[in-house]
Amino acid sequence: MSRQLRRVSIVVVLMFIALFTSTTIIQAVQSDSLRTDGRNVRTLYASYSAQRGPILVDGQPIAQSVPSDDQYKYVRQYTNPDGMYAPITGYFTLNQGDTGIEEAMNRELTGTADENFLDRVTAIVTGQNPKGDAVELTIDPKIQQAAWDALGGQSGAVVVLDPKTGAVLAMVSKPSYDPNLLASHDTNQVIANYKQLLADPGDPLVNRAIAGDLYNPGSVFKVLMTSALIDSGRFTPDSQEPNPSALVLPGTSTAIHNSEGGDCGGGETVSLADAFRLSCNIPFAQFGRDLGNATIAKYAKAFGFGQKIDIPLPVTPSVYPITSDVDRLMLSSFGQGDDHVTPLQIAMVTAAVANGGKLMKPNLVKSVLTPDLKQRQSFSPEEFSSPISEQTASTVTQLMINNVNNGAASNARIRGVDVAGKTGTAENGEGDPYTLWFTGFAPANDPQAVIAVVVENGGGHGQSAVGNQIAAPIARNVLEAVLSE
Repeated sequence: MSRQLRRVSIVVVLMFIALFTSTTIIQAVQSDSLRTDGRNVRTLYASYSAQRGPILVDGQPIAQSVPSDDQYKYVRQYTNPDGMYAPITGYFTLNQGDTGIEEAMNRELTGTADENFLDRVTAIVTGQNPKGDAVELTIDPKIQQAAWDALGGQSGAVVVLDPKTGAVLAMVSKPSYDPNLLASHDTNQVIANYKQLLADPGDPLVNRAIAGDLYNPGSVFKVLMTSALIDSGRFTPDSQEPNPSALVLPGTSTAIHNSEGGDCGGGETVSLADAFRLSCNIPFAQFGRDLGNATIAKYAKAFGFGQKIDIPLPVTPSVYPITSDVDRLMLSSFGQGDDHVTPLQIAMVTAAVANGGKLMKPNLVKSVLTPDLKQRQSFSPEEFSSPISEQTASTVTQLMINNVNNGAASNARIRGVDVAGKTGTAENGEGDPYTLWFTGFAPANDPQAVIAVVVENGGGHGQSAVGNQIAAPIARNVLEAVLSE
């Protein structure tokens, strides 16, 4: 009899342990996934019954929740239907997925973050309606507007960073969209609007500044290459390479050329400084071959290539290829071949140069504020890496100044201000329009802002336009807006 009781007791204990374990897993481990499960209608209703916090730029809402006349109590409203902020805010939909800051800062905006626990308890005790926190962005509205206006009707992106802090001062991507189309409580209409946006050949839902198919960087990659060459200690601005007008890549029948055709400024050889100023491809292919893939890859990684970066929006990692093929190495050394980048990545490379060799982590969120707009959490500048020395940064800065004052980036000049810059004109395949670039900063001696501009489809000129013609003036207009503040 005692043996049977012992067996029953063991079974009961095991059942209790199993129940305790499963309850613990559900409450402690699976709670987040269960709460965010799209089939959890209770959570869905709760997320709308609470007043979601606003997303702020310079204290003004660019996204906020306003009362609705249905069972959800509130509907999300975006104050810029032209789409100027849409790639940043993203959208908050009725059970159809969220993007942008709406997704990345969802727990803060809904008031369900750990820091909001006491607020939730207080709301329950007092019977108050729960409210989410506000999220204040680092965006400067005047610079954002200037970047939006300067890009005009072009497809592409503009990113502006504060090189000293990593703060994102502007982030524009075009074409864009009206996020109000996806905030309605009419699910059928939201799905129809989403399908229409998804089918749009301009891909308005893609934030080109940080994601998408990525771009060949073309000659803006020469900022990274020049930094790596000089910082390695093996080269100086006076280092020379042969100066042919065409060069057949090793092991192939493919010849590469300089962007203007012919050689690079005349002479049997050409210096690194002149190759950079005139943006010549052949010398950089040779410099890259001599420096080697492993060294270039090391510097590319230090600048952020291949790294997981959240700002807090997830950024698609840029690609610098690891290869043993000399021909591929030489192509990638002037921003072609298998190089693929986001505009943010190019801005990061330039920001490291502008900030004396220290690269600050890009950040889009300035602070989290309570519903009565008291600071709950602030975000301090954070160093991402130190890819190059201060001396290297100073040398490359001077080369970039020369590139604007007396080189291939002349359309970025601003009267009375030293601008450091580099243009790029990336090829995309036989017959395909070029991708046009500019990256730089101003004032060169005390940078207030770093900019990267990319324009798709040759700026409407196919293969007949260059970065200095289309992208550099866009950057100049934005930098002038920065300097006027």
